[in-house]
Amino acid sequence: MKIDLAGAWTLALDPMDRGVAESWCASSLPNPAGVVHLPGSLQEQGFGDEISLDTPWTGSIVDRSFFEDARYAPYRRSGAIKVPFWLQPERYYKGVAWYQRTVRIPEEWRGHRLVLRLERPHWQTSVWLDDRPLGCCDSLATPHIYELGCSVAPGEHRLTLRVDNRMIVDVGPNAHSVSDHTQSNWNGVVGCIELSAESPVWLHRVRVFPNVADRSAQVKIDIASVLGRSVQGRVVASARLVNAGGERSLPSVEAEVRFSAEGGLEHSAAGGHVDLYYPLGEDALLWDEFQPALYELTLDLEARSSGDEIIWRDRRVLRFGLREVGVQGTQITLNGRPIFLRGTLECCIFPLTGYPPTDVESWRRILRICKAHGLNHIRFHSWCPPEAAFLAADELGFYYQVECPVWANQGAAIGEGRPVDAWLFQEGWRILDAYGNHPSFLLMAYGNEPAGRFEEYLAEWVTYWRKRDPRRLYTGGAGWPMIEENQYHNTPIPRIQQWGAGLASRINAKPPETMTDYRAFVEQAGAPVISHEIGQWCVYPNFDEIAKYVGALKPKNFEIFRDFLEANHMGDQAKDFLLASGKLQALCYKEEIESALRTSGFGGFQLLDLHDFPGQGTALVGVLDPFWDEKGYITAEQFRRFCNSTVPLARMQKRYWRTDETFQAEVQLFHFGPTPLVDAALEWRFLGDDGTVWAHGKWLLPGRVEVASQSIVGEIRCALADFPPARKYTLILTLDTGGERYENDWDLWVFAPRLELPVTSQTVLASSIDEAMHKLQTEGRVLLLLDPAQVNTSSQIGFSSVFWNTAWTRGQPPHTLGILCNPVHPVFADFPTEYHSNWQWWELIHGAAAMQIDQLPPALRPLVQPIDTWFEARRLALLFEAQLGAGRLMVCSMDLRTNLNERLVARQFLYSVLRYMEGDAFAPRVAIDKEQLCSLVKS
Repeated sequence: MKIDLAGAWTLALDPMDRGVAESWCASSLPNPAGVVHLPGSLQEQGFGDEISLDTPWTGSIVDRSFFEDARYAPYRRSGAIKVPFWLQPERYYKGVAWYQRTVRIPEEWRGHRLVLRLERPHWQTSVWLDDRPLGCCDSLATPHIYELGCSVAPGEHRLTLRVDNRMIVDVGPNAHSVSDHTQSNWNGVVGCIELSAESPVWLHRVRVFPNVADRSAQVKIDIASVLGRSVQGRVVASARLVNAGGERSLPSVEAEVRFSAEGGLEHSAAGGHVDLYYPLGEDALLWDEFQPALYELTLDLEARSSGDEIIWRDRRVLRFGLREVGVQGTQITLNGRPIFLRGTLECCIFPLTGYPPTDVESWRRILRICKAHGLNHIRFHSWCPPEAAFLAADELGFYYQVECPVWANQGAAIGEGRPVDAWLFQEGWRILDAYGNHPSFLLMAYGNEPAGRFEEYLAEWVTYWRKRDPRRLYTGGAGWPMIEENQYHNTPIPRIQQWGAGLASRINAKPPETMTDYRAFVEQAGAPVISHEIGQWCVYPNFDEIAKYVGALKPKNFEIFRDFLEANHMGDQAKDFLLASGKLQALCYKEEIESALRTSGFGGFQLLDLHDFPGQGTALVGVLDPFWDEKGYITAEQFRRFCNSTVPLARMQKRYWRTDETFQAEVQLFHFGPTPLVDAALEWRFLGDDGTVWAHGKWLLPGRVEVASQSIVGEIRCALADFPPARKYTLILTLDTGGERYENDWDLWVFAPRLELPVTSQTVLASSIDEAMHKLQTEGRVLLLLDPAQVNTSSQIGFSSVFWNTAWTRGQPPHTLGILCNPVHPVFADFPTEYHSNWQWWELIHGAAAMQIDQLPPALRPLVQPIDTWFEARRLALLFEAQLGAGRLMVCSMDLRTNLNERLVARQFLYSVLRYMEGDAFAPRVAIDKEQLCSLVKS
């Protein structure tokens, strides 16, 4: 019997925290602010203060330029504040809020035990029934449950909630459980709010421990009683398979139990605790990502009087999966078989509400999108999702890493005797009690990237939970430390780009290849390794996305960045910047993920992120937006080609080849599918841009390819003599298993071994402005090759996209998001390119400098245009043409002079530029003067 308390509640704000001392619970709330609807937050309903420069945000602000830089002055005006570092609520309130309503207890509830359940409050709640205090709760992860007792009289009562969203325990201002960086620091209750009449003898805690070896489950039941007298009882358990091929009921199991006269919770077998052994049958189905078989367990408790009359009943229904997680060497196993986690983070990003959904369908949608992109795993960064998220994952076969809602740095710390140390153990118990039976709950960490004296503390924390609940694996922290007690390490690997690496990172300093893996690191780790936060590749803001923010949080940051772009005369290029940078972002993610898949014995990866992270300066790192929608440059199907349970891989030493070479590549097969592959075939082919097949081959895989294989299964050797040079080709690998086809592809470029540059009758190459000016005075044509070291620019260019974002990384290079060009422009007639960066541009961009052309006429559009970080929106160029005096000028800040016999791409590019400049098509329309030209170089 339940009463749904959703609806209108009277709201009173208490910013001075006087309500307890003044006994606001004893009568109607004083000075009510209005009526608020729960579930919901008060901020989303228009309550709170206007945003100002003094808004007491919850979250660190690394880049202070908003408060200091003149560029942000228009956005600091009172009443029109726009912040650049995260999504912005219309109103803000941090403090105590009181919620009150009348509840009517029906007569048939007399003598029952009444229970109030508040799902997902934020943060600390206190409750009064009339003027009787019922206690308080400070869990960030689990429902707040209040016992009202058995003596509540039928009739009307006043129910009062006090909700405090200040930092109750210092979990860290950037923890996604509390931070304005992502979900926002809201006040309210956003899940189920209900009052129920229940038995005074009840099933207090039920834990199901599956046993895969004998296809059974051990059910551990704690029973509580407030009857105040001894009672005999019986527990009956019945189970049924509810999916994976239809329902199937199993025989019931029962046990006798006795409740003590003292009441309360007994922990002895003779008192209020009972263990049930439940056999599921030899044909019981296991739970995993491929067959998420779920069993529904119903427990019925009957309490009997001395005359054997049933006086109270209680029922608990829950679902579980028959699965066991373990460790085998450097890999995580599920049901005895190694698995590979292909994951993304979820950082509590829900722009329409500012808080997570508590309905199952919303989570089904998210997980279906993740699965469509080839993922099987989510890490919940410094927060724990609600029950609905676990239910959806159980159904769909998805693996979770859950974390206590803590990110103890930026002033916070653990292991130093602060209140958070004890609170972490309390919260851990609450999380495991609430969600521990879910098969999707595979991994658990304290939280994110700890500070303080954390190693000894986390060693104790991991050891504690390993002993008390072995149904999942535990690690000290996401990020660090790598301690002996960890059952797996969730740690950074030496990936292709990381914090502090800048232009010295693998992707920016080393020519492109597809050979690198992380095997050496994994072998030294001593336990399974799941990579921590790989990716973090940025894309340009999608300003069309602004219209989607119709809820609690608004993208004022996007409005600022759009203004910056328009002020620098590039507003019409926004969509092109999005698509071009998106193509590079996808390229970076492909290499990042394939490096992980190439690593035998690896535990898996966690992307940061499949969808955008709106905080920490605005980190647009997703191929999806914050609403989990595509942005228009890569589809789920395309992403799944290189991110899936089975992926063919090509190991190549390089991306650029000569026609007098023989192409070589090892073929590796990543296979973590449901069953071994038998009689599978692999086909390879080289495809030209026009669809022509230039070479192909096929072979049958010998014998069986077992599950959890990452073996080399063949080699491709192909002479390139017949390939027309100066073209892009695509190597396509197709795996045919007889029932499924898996395909993957890689672009590579073929060039002639020798190439004579065009004889230039009109064009002169110059290396200085003075040299160029001399020729331009006589109506000449000049290719000015600027020394990158002399270019006057504040933007550092690299091949890769921006890592995380330049504000939060304090300007870590590169500052650019790839290049934009027009591939049909005649300057590219002899150079293979798309409109965006691809791997052939690595050789040209490496060591180049981005010319800052803000002083040049706005009408001048570069032929090769780097896309600058949205925080600066500088007009940049690597190649542009202009009139100067009587002459025609081409200016390039890429190295087109050095070692051209070995630098095939640079030589081909120079060839194409010179051919263009010698022809009639070279007729620049925009004029510049010498002063403007001189602005490009250092004094």
